[in-house]
Amino acid sequence: MVVQGPPPAVKIWCGAGCARIIASRTESAHSRRRMKDALAKDLGAPALPAHAHDARPGFDWLFAAAAVAVAATLIRAIYFTPVEALQGPAQKIFYVHVPAAIVGLYMACVLVAICSALYLWLKDERLDRMAESSAEVGLVFLTVVLLTGPLWGKPVWGTWWTWDARLTLTLFLWFIVLGYLILRGAVDDRGMRARYSAVLGILAALLVPFIHLSVYLFRTLHPMPIVLKPGAPSLSPEMLRTLLLAIGSFALLFFALLRMRYRLAVERDAVELREAGGA
Repeated sequence: MVVQGPPPAVKIWCGAGCARIIASRTESAHSRRRMKDALAKDLGAPALPAHAHDARPGFDWLFAAAAVAVAATLIRAIYFTPVEALQGPAQKIFYVHVPAAIVGLYMACVLVAICSALYLWLKDERLDRMAESSAEVGLVFLTVVLLTGPLWGKPVWGTWWTWDARLTLTLFLWFIVLGYLILRGAVDDRGMRARYSAVLGILAALLVPFIHLSVYLFRTLHPMPIVLKPGAPSLSPEMLRTLLLAIGSFALLFFALLRMRYRLAVERDAVELREAGGA
């Protein structure tokens, strides 16, 4: 009796299926290798030690310096900066609201967009981690903007909130950045998560120029820019110095938090890589 093999169609289907499985495993291995190389560069070591996740960070001098700078700036703003003639003491919130907006909009969101665009081009895991870290820290500063705005607006405008262009667009941007972070937690595949997040991060940054120009394009209760404008700042020298110190201290705090969050992302990816290798 002659035993016949499987039909040619079955052979072709099995061959194609095996090829897809092999290609998938090869791509996964290459992805893990790229991530391992990037992690090794981030950790500053040629290999990932088994006890890397057990290491405890030392005292963070950058964060301590940023905290001291912010505290000193707030003391200067409250006790050593003149009170604005029309708005009174409520105007002191200006020295928190404006620096938080500058850091959240023009630094954090722009950094997310730059790192996202570079990731789509270079496929470097470090750029994806930097974009993720900047988005998370930027969300904190955007939250400060949305909380201090009503605290400042109530005594000056007589209302906690108004749905004008700048406030609404800023709230919309806050939801987009929040959605960016939710998206990163909802997608398991690393490559797909990084690509989708990069596109959303770039789209979020496109709102920043519209937010800045909204007071020129629409009728709004929000005042016109007094610093980021073509002409000279509309502040007294004493107030301007305090504002510049506030912007500098908030920027220092942003970079300190960004570095801490990036280190956390590196350690998280190292643990995931080790667990994937053990599996």
